[in-house]
Amino acid sequence: MNPIAETVVNTFKTEYNTIPKLYFSPGRINLIGEHVDYNDGFVLPAAINKGVYYAVSANETNKINFFAIDFDEKISIEYTAVEKSAGWKNYVLGVVNEFMQLNKNISGFNCAFSGNIPIGSGMSSSAAVEGGLAFALNEIFNCGLSRKELALLCQRAEHNFPNMKCGIMDQYANLNGKKDQVLLLDCKTIEHRYYPLVLDQHSIVLINSKVHHELVNGEYNLRRKWSEDGLKVLQANAGVQSFRDDGIAEKLEACKNDMPAESYDCCKYVMEEIARTKKAVQLLENNDLAAFGQLMNATHEGLSKLYRVSCEELDFLAAYTLTRSNVLGSRLMGGGFGGCTINIVQKDSVDQFIADITAAYQQQFNIQAEAYIVETSNGVERIEF
Repeated sequence: MNPIAETVVNTFKTEYNTIPKLYFSPGRINLIGEHVDYNDGFVLPAAINKGVYYAVSANETNKINFFAIDFDEKISIEYTAVEKSAGWKNYVLGVVNEFMQLNKNISGFNCAFSGNIPIGSGMSSSAAVEGGLAFALNEIFNCGLSRKELALLCQRAEHNFPNMKCGIMDQYANLNGKKDQVLLLDCKTIEHRYYPLVLDQHSIVLINSKVHHELVNGEYNLRRKWSEDGLKVLQANAGVQSFRDDGIAEKLEACKNDMPAESYDCCKYVMEEIARTKKAVQLLENNDLAAFGQLMNATHEGLSKLYRVSCEELDFLAAYTLTRSNVLGSRLMGGGFGGCTINIVQKDSVDQFIADITAAYQQQFNIQAEAYIVETSNGVERIEF
């Protein structure tokens, strides 16, 4: 058994003196399609082999008990008295609240969890926390929700308790990922299609900048508002329905002077990123990783200059790769303002790439970056032990 999984199971047995069910809830990467999931766009994520392990069992009481092993913190509350809290508690309590809102017949349970997704890295630790618990409760209490319904439940949980107005991508990838595949998710229709991820002589390497700027109630939600405000102008002045309309580029230019500069820039980025993501799928089908990598570079430029969710550290990491022939593409991944860059790196030079880029980053910022070589994974699933 995985060492983290073993710790979770043993901790659960010690804390609650019973045998749990064990689940793995993965983090995610997103190859391309950033900040468009809440703008009716397309995204191309995959679940990964880093995540959160959950041990859960019903306890036949009215109490829900959580033990967050990584924080060495516990909470115990009657399941009918769930309310907003703070920090990690909001993510698990928000999930319970959404089951209650659906009038699902859940009752008391015990839970312990731990993971290996660095917080603030852009690998979506919050969705892994939400999805693992939601999947477990759905199974244990026979709620009958599909994986799609669970993803939407987790999205509502993040909206309503932590107040992060996220799109659907993170939760959807967490629950619907498949090993060795990426999924093209249409965030307007909430439908997906799988595509094989053939890396051959390349690896996916994440470089964690080790800087993180708080997103909740801040810059993330502001970017969403700028995009929405711009779309409202397009709808009112140009008859646009969504950022996916034909002729959107010309209509955006015609309305440029009718909206604030920040809204125009955000709309321009969203429009261009949707087009890039659609093109990226064609390149994957043709196994053209080199051209795919160029699209990743263009995405970073848009995220930095138009959507303005990058930072000095991420820009440095992305720019460093542009002169490296062993790197096909690089960009910031996730909400931004810190976290990781995602890089497609020639497999036989991964170690040297990591050594070089972390040394350069250390010299520039006096920060020791971390590197993770990640592989694709299945979505949330139960583990027998």
